[in-house]
Amino acid sequence: MVKIAQISCGTDYSGVQKEIEKAARTFGAEIVIPEADLDYIDEAYEKFGFNCASSSLKLMIARAMSIVEGKTDADAVFIATCFRCAEGALVRNEIRRFIQQNTRLPVVTYSFTERTKADELFIRMEALSTIVARKSILAREKQEGLTLGIDSGSTTTKVVLMEDNEVIGTGWLPTTDVIGSAEKGIEEALAGTGYTIKDLDGIGVTGYGRLTIGKHYGADLIQEELSVNSKGAVFLADHQKGEATVLDIGGMDNKVITVNDGIPDNFTMGGICAGASGRFLEITARRLGVEIDELGSLAMKGDYQKAMLNSYCIVFGIQDLVTALAAGVSREDAAAAACHSVAEQVYEQQLQEIDVREPLIQVGGTSLIEGLVKAVSDILGGIDVIVPPYSQHIGAVGAALLVSGMKDISEG
Repeated sequence: MVKIAQISCGTDYSGVQKEIEKAARTFGAEIVIPEADLDYIDEAYEKFGFNCASSSLKLMIARAMSIVEGKTDADAVFIATCFRCAEGALVRNEIRRFIQQNTRLPVVTYSFTERTKADELFIRMEALSTIVARKSILAREKQEGLTLGIDSGSTTTKVVLMEDNEVIGTGWLPTTDVIGSAEKGIEEALAGTGYTIKDLDGIGVTGYGRLTIGKHYGADLIQEELSVNSKGAVFLADHQKGEATVLDIGGMDNKVITVNDGIPDNFTMGGICAGASGRFLEITARRLGVEIDELGSLAMKGDYQKAMLNSYCIVFGIQDLVTALAAGVSREDAAAAACHSVAEQVYEQQLQEIDVREPLIQVGGTSLIEGLVKAVSDILGGIDVIVPPYSQHIGAVGAALLVSGMKDISEG
């Protein structure tokens, strides 16, 4: 059983603890709480060298030290503090950095509310369990045979057909009926290849609809998108060795994943509101009278500083857009401001929760919006951002690649 060490503050008092444990059990993992007596708390706090007032946060530091010093047996680490506590957020990030610098354990950080439920934690716990239990598959660097990858996302369904390390067919369409969208995507991917679904060596599925689609097709691999997307990203960017950061600004939530030698070791996902999502850019494009794939080039011609769009809320963000246009702001400047707003919020809400490692690989449908890619680069001080080929099919590519390794395991 995968042991996930929990380092947290306030989960017992808020009623969240039982939800955390339920989420872990769902994916075959066990929550373990590192032990620390009073003398060890004082000793660990002194070693750590970060001042905080809360005794509960000092206990968090001691528990982190227990993991680093080998006093606690753990396969992964879950760090959580209340979203209302500013000091907790600072300590959470310092502990995350400390553990990553001194161990090779995968880590996820989380800011919980008093209403946090187990299903909100599922993908995080599943990812931690997957990284530990399927490390040999995640280390796979080459796709073999004929495999199909399906990524059933919140807004679009992507399908990729791969043969011997090459993409030979793709499908892309809006997600409506989950099974129906997958069926049409498979038809698109197989079209013109001479293959049928009966010829496949394996099917891998990921995304929000993975369980439904996986059951329908009897998929060989059903896996959450955090580990799958990171694998697809480093594969397509030809960066499976060394460190990298993967950024996926999605239609419903965002994912930031740090990777070391193809294995994800830290990730954060979500966001305060849809103002930092691809959905906001879709609505912006519609309001500006352009298709979403035209928004990026329009933004490249504008100056984001001439329009103020920085609301976390998608409703107020669109209100800002309408107000700016009514005041005479050009469509180009409004498009640039929308891209900059999303990039800025992703930075504030998520990129500051990790240590960005270059190169930054931007993936997902929004990676095709060049104005957004430029805005992300600008926010991060002008670093190079890689947008690999088939970046919008990243989850499907990762699924097709990883499922080709399932045969080796079953034969072994």
